[in-house]
Amino acid sequence: MVDEFLLSVLRCPMNPGGPALVKEGNELICGCGVRFAIVDDIPNMLIEEAKLPEGCGSINELPCQAGASASKSRSDQAP
Repeated sequence: MVDEFLLSVLRCPMNPGGPALVKEGNELICGCGVRFAIVDDIPNMLIEEAKLPEGCGSINELPCQAGASASKSRSDQAP
């Protein structure tokens, strides 16, 4: 079983300022739908090995990244 304190501090590596992950079965789920496997009571937080939400073809299409990309584009255009 994953320690409750660990669960309270873990965040999605793609959205570290976001809310705590939710444990569902043998997975931790981010608010944007990314699912991280728990193997032998150890969360695998590697985004490359996470399951993306249905309809999301890449990490860049995640809702938390879409806003980040737009902000970056605006800052790149600043004088």
